[in-house]
Amino acid sequence: MDSNGNGKKDVRPLLRELIRRQRLDSDGGGADSPDLEFIYDDADTHGNEIAELYSYTEQPELQLNVKAFEDQMEIYHLLPNWKRLSVEARKSVMMKLLDQLESSVKPLRMRSARCLLYLAQGCWAEVQSDTEQQHWTRINSMMLFRLGAFALFTELLNIEIDNSTAAHVAMRKIAVSLADSQDLRVILSVLYIITEVIRIEKLSGDPAYTQDIEAFVFEIERDGEDHLIIKLLSMVTKFCSGAAPHFPMKKVLLLLWKLTLVTLGGMNELKEMKAEKRRSFNLPPQGEDTLEIIKTMRSSSPPASATDLLEVQNQKRSTRPFRRSLIKQSSLDDQESLGLEVETSMANENGDELAEMATYDERRPTDNNETNQMFNNHILNMYNMQVSPPPQHDVIPRGLPWKPKVRQKDIDVFLDNARQKFLGYSLPGDRTTLFGLPEPIHEGVRVLKAHVYTSLVELQIEKEEEIARNPVSSEEEFIEHTPAEVLYQAMLPSLPQYMIALLKILLAAAPTSKAKTDSINIMADVLPEEMPMTVLQSMKLGIDVNRHKEIIVKAVSAILLLFLKHFKLNHIYQFEFMSQHLVFANCIPLVLKFFNQNIMGYVGSKNAIPILDFPSCVIGDQPDLTAESLEIGDAAQFSWRNMFSCINLLRILNKLTKWKHSRIMMVVVFKSAPILKRTLKVRHAMTQLYVLKLLKMQTKYLGRQWRKSNMKTISAIYQKVRHRLNDDWAYGNDIDARPWDFQSEECALRASVDRFNNRRYTQVKKSEFEPVDNNPISILGQDYDLSDSFKRYYNLWLEQEVHGTPIDWEKLLFEADKCDKKDE
Repeated sequence: MDSNGNGKKDVRPLLRELIRRQRLDSDGGGADSPDLEFIYDDADTHGNEIAELYSYTEQPELQLNVKAFEDQMEIYHLLPNWKRLSVEARKSVMMKLLDQLESSVKPLRMRSARCLLYLAQGCWAEVQSDTEQQHWTRINSMMLFRLGAFALFTELLNIEIDNSTAAHVAMRKIAVSLADSQDLRVILSVLYIITEVIRIEKLSGDPAYTQDIEAFVFEIERDGEDHLIIKLLSMVTKFCSGAAPHFPMKKVLLLLWKLTLVTLGGMNELKEMKAEKRRSFNLPPQGEDTLEIIKTMRSSSPPASATDLLEVQNQKRSTRPFRRSLIKQSSLDDQESLGLEVETSMANENGDELAEMATYDERRPTDNNETNQMFNNHILNMYNMQVSPPPQHDVIPRGLPWKPKVRQKDIDVFLDNARQKFLGYSLPGDRTTLFGLPEPIHEGVRVLKAHVYTSLVELQIEKEEEIARNPVSSEEEFIEHTPAEVLYQAMLPSLPQYMIALLKILLAAAPTSKAKTDSINIMADVLPEEMPMTVLQSMKLGIDVNRHKEIIVKAVSAILLLFLKHFKLNHIYQFEFMSQHLVFANCIPLVLKFFNQNIMGYVGSKNAIPILDFPSCVIGDQPDLTAESLEIGDAAQFSWRNMFSCINLLRILNKLTKWKHSRIMMVVVFKSAPILKRTLKVRHAMTQLYVLKLLKMQTKYLGRQWRKSNMKTISAIYQKVRHRLNDDWAYGNDIDARPWDFQSEECALRASVDRFNNRRYTQVKKSEFEPVDNNPISILGQDYDLSDSFKRYYNLWLEQEVHGTPIDWEKLLFEADKCDKKDE
């Protein structure tokens, strides 16, 4: 009974509050959760990147490094105090250690490697702070590189890769542990530290190290099998095949990522290279930079559930009537149950016309041309619109953040449809004749042409199509040997295997994956020889294992994204070749599987023990590890590496599906919409932008009912995502792609990619069934690549094999004549 004893008490508000609390507890946040102050970059801070190289179970091995250094200095009759040595003395010690690194005695070789690792780690036993340790890491690493340490450690890596004994021992073990990869981890750690230091110096732009950076890039980019990135990718495939289960995958992937970042370049280098390439093709500048625009965006509150909408609806109903003039009466009941009226009312109250426009297809039947024309006008008006009063947190800002874009193909389709509708004929290739078309069509063409954007991709595809049509008359193509081109040529023979191996590791490291007996073991370089005996040790190992997986996901996602971006800039068909093999290897469902989790919990996870991070674990007095000390210094709002991984994976999924109807349908079939909507709970503008892009491209396939019940998501797409003026994404009146066209679309793309690869990279070899050319004139007229050794020793060969050897010319001619008669 209510307070007056009249009738039954309404318990619905209590139920709504209970459901709201349960949802907030399960999701880890809600509409009131704060924005995440995450700044997306090529990598985390230098200190964090170095700390993530080591697992917590490796901590005891750090003492082995300083012990090896002290013993070696005693042999040299020097005090084990690196800081007090002169520059010349330090150089002398390093050169002695590098000479010892080439010893055939493995224990002696590895002791020298540990000494050099200690120096690269910044002589942490002699310093008092993290800043001092980083200072000595920088000095020692650059000196090591100048003395040739990187090349020597690369050779050591080759020796360990080919060490079949270690591989056989690891394969016979039931469980591979940290001890099986000890030597490899020392070598990879030195290579990684030098690479990371050079990456930081490259970012700083210090002219003192310009020549060192160029020499480093040249060292990595050697052609063929000597390319270090290819060696590391081969390690990944060998590990995934089970032939080398002892390979420390985390260190391999981190080194692979940083080498790719240094040699190919990060976001700033990509931006500069793209601008330069557009200038070389006489194209105007790109316009707005996506990452710069995102920095000015604010995140939106996540889409509310039906419970929230009903509660707001009941509150609004008692204050003012709803405006229903733009909505059909037949659909009001459904809208009331879903809370759509709340969205429409709030949009009208704040001057937001987008919600009204989104219900346009509910008002009356219309054709695509009229719908598109209305859509064009709305977008252009919204772009220049000034909102008054000033917008609140989730209201559209002063105009849309992006300038709309149009492809030339869109104008051709628009003209062709208009001519067919009004005149009944088409003019293929004619982009100027507008005779007989209504004035609104003229205006539409002017608007479209004002926003035409010609991409490098379109020019590259047009050139390839021209070469395919006229293979003889086309000019010989000049291939610029950029770092991306060199890498692609080296990767091409085994690129499918590389992609499969990287995705296998990503699957094994995903938090949603369940352990299987036949899956690869990526924990080989984190599990100790003896399992923990106490609860505290078990907690430490559990955190270490989860941290290990997160770092692997971070590295793999960054590697794949860098490859895709650089290959796309270098040539679109290089990008498409890699993309198709990722799709064939089930990359799309794998990424969706990754996001099908409590994403707020993953982003906010704290799988770290700050007091055990390097160098905190070795500098100064170390506190006893207790349950309370596990959280000392951990006040982060979110995990940087997990936010970085999520954005990378969203960007990869966008790149794989953009303009590909077959792959968009794959995303729809895997029911990605609810998964992506849950990801919108992460209050970060960049994350939400890439989620909304993925939702936008599949909206027309999700049906009218989905659009009606997800108006807040539709409004967010209008506010944040760039618009294509002819894109019918919000209405879906005419689905242009049909299911039976999907396979042909992928097959046509595959044919174009294969034609491109065969023309540029495949050397045509003679068949064994072709007749042998024994004509001396034609044979001597061919071009042959003579090796350097042949040129060097040619005179000696000539003297020994020609001048110094008597030849019976009569017998030789007789035998030749005999062979000719036999052939006849």
